[in-house]
Amino acid sequence: MTTTPSTAPETVDVLIVGAGPTGLLLAGDLAAQGISVTLVERRPHRTNNMTRAFAVHARTLELLDSRGLADELIKTGTPLTSLRFFGKLSLDLSRLHTRFPFVLITPQYEVEHLLERRARTAGVHFRYETELTSLQQSAAAESVTAELREADGSRTALTARYLVGTDGMRSPVRHALGLPFPGRSVIRSMVLADVRLTDEPSDILTVSGGGDAFAFIAPFGDGWYRVMGWHRARQAADSDPVDLDELREICRTALGTDFGMHEARWISRFHCDERQVPSYRTGRVFLAGDAAHVHSPAGGQGMNTGLQDAANLSWKLAAVLRGRTTDPEALLDSYHSERHPVGVRVLHTSGALVRLAMARTPLQRTVRTATAKTLAIVRPASDSVIGMVSGISIAYRAPRGAHPLTAKRAPDLSLREGRLHQLLRDGTFVLVTPDGTAAPASPAPLVHAHWQGDRTTTLLVRPDGYIAWASDHPDPAALRAALDR
Repeated sequence: MTTTPSTAPETVDVLIVGAGPTGLLLAGDLAAQGISVTLVERRPHRTNNMTRAFAVHARTLELLDSRGLADELIKTGTPLTSLRFFGKLSLDLSRLHTRFPFVLITPQYEVEHLLERRARTAGVHFRYETELTSLQQSAAAESVTAELREADGSRTALTARYLVGTDGMRSPVRHALGLPFPGRSVIRSMVLADVRLTDEPSDILTVSGGGDAFAFIAPFGDGWYRVMGWHRARQAADSDPVDLDELREICRTALGTDFGMHEARWISRFHCDERQVPSYRTGRVFLAGDAAHVHSPAGGQGMNTGLQDAANLSWKLAAVLRGRTTDPEALLDSYHSERHPVGVRVLHTSGALVRLAMARTPLQRTVRTATAKTLAIVRPASDSVIGMVSGISIAYRAPRGAHPLTAKRAPDLSLREGRLHQLLRDGTFVLVTPDGTAAPASPAPLVHAHWQGDRTTTLLVRPDGYIAWASDHPDPAALRAALDR
């Protein structure tokens, strides 16, 4: 397969830097709307980047469902209806009100495979072994010019109307903007490896530990397992040597067994940071995924948050590039105002989980035990945690005086014309009304659907599955204004 055609474009609507899940979803969404997209990636094509992501949460599966990919992805992994932490805390995901009341355990490369195929089909132009070295914004030309270095050392320039950095924690795009990445390291000397096990764990996802060590084990499904472990007494630098004996000992301390661990195909040491960029938008440049926020792997929210960033940004960029909004700057600014607070909450949630895992003193362990008991007994408390970890309860801030449903996630409604997620697959808004209500003229493509029953509420659902506007007594002028915005 040719990954970098010789006739690379010199100008493009959107340049995306970083071909991980976030960049691939964003690129596919934009290209499906007829936007010209180039995606550059410094790695060679198909190089295994040894990602740590294994969990695809319910809200992400809903986003993939609205792109026709969820059912195919589910075949690659194993659904879990509960998450257990520290051997004491259990979260029952089967209570989620969604078509996907579980977390799907599948390697990140399966997600990337589906998203890359979709992006290529939609016409995204890929340039692998290409690295961004600098960028310059031009207010007069309404563009961004990126200098790129190819694998042979040659340099080229590419001009785009917008640029998005989805290029990871060490983001060259973020560095080129000169943006800080405040935060700190919360865990040092995590050991990560892919191994074979003689004894298969009883649980699909094994996560447990005490005050001095914790470990995580997840299957690839082909006989290999991803193992991650940490021990308080071994705070070595990332560059220090590491071997399988060290990981075996960590697992025995945290889990009571190493499951006959052997034959590591690779092993490394890393540290875990909690960081977030102050602004997700700088002029015509946006940051998403790990380029904008990083946190502990507890709860498996990293890849999921990045994919949800992409889903939020893609339809807004498409609307602006297609001239479908009366206030393009406000619409693009809403990406930061909606997603930055979500990043803050994810940092807090994952941070709380990892601090519970690292509890050392008697007081800290008492707090952990009390937290587990509270979540086991008080259903609203556990539902709140489940909703946040899964992404199902994430909502955005609604304008003052708006209908209570505004800015909330729309469930997969069963409508006369089909499921809502099916109707969203063309990347359009969906207007849900009672019978007899006429759909207004719209600046953007609009699917008009109807309730199956006698509900009278009118909903305008955004392409990312959130409710843009709602009313129990529809006002055609207000609906038209919402569409224009």
